[in-house]
Amino acid sequence: KELLRERLQTILRPDPHAIGGEYQIRSLYFDDYWDSAYYEKMGGFSLRRKYRIRFYNCDDSLIRLECKLKSGNYICKLSAPLTRAEVEEILRGEYAFLLEREENLCREFYYQCTSRLLRPRVIIDYEREPFVLDVGEVRVTFDRAVRSAFPQSDLFSPDLACQYVLDPGKLVMEVKYTEFLPTLVKRILPPRAAQLSAVSKYTLCYEKVRFLQAQTLR
Repeated sequence: KELLRERLQTILRPDPHAIGGEYQIRSLYFDDYWDSAYYEKMGGFSLRRKYRIRFYNCDDSLIRLECKLKSGNYICKLSAPLTRAEVEEILRGEYAFLLEREENLCREFYYQCTSRLLRPRVIIDYEREPFVLDVGEVRVTFDRAVRSAFPQSDLFSPDLACQYVLDPGKLVMEVKYTEFLPTLVKRILPPRAAQLSAVSKYTLCYEKVRFLQAQTLR
């Protein structure tokens, strides 16, 4: 990681939104009654979607409802702002306010919650170090200390009890781009980068929580 970081810094610049080079990301992921998002990911389905509530650095002044859509090799992310009070309504199972919102995503989320029984499945926490390049809208991120928490936990607590899901010394690198990936960036990335795309923080954290829940039921 440090070797890649040194090389990337010659072309990319640190994301200006990262204070001290990093920021914390916390997401509450949802899945339906059949755990479709999980099983579609594990099955390698080319068309799938995931819903989540996300905010940064434990700051509840900017919270977003997001839907990550994947079709083949293309990924699209839809988002809509939420207040903390609205998030708490969702956690109580009160979804009616979503129908009053202008964003299509909010009304779609209402449908998913009421008809497909979409419910919280896992909280995911990690620290992200991002680098950006305007050409091609390239974004390379290093996510460390990936950890999971039970969905019933206090979502906004700075002292959230979590379980780490990666082996010590491991992290996740992601490469994202909108238009194209410049050849110069390609040459910097390790030749095995294409294989690493199979890593999913959601499945790792979901499986950790499911395992711990099974242990408590014994």
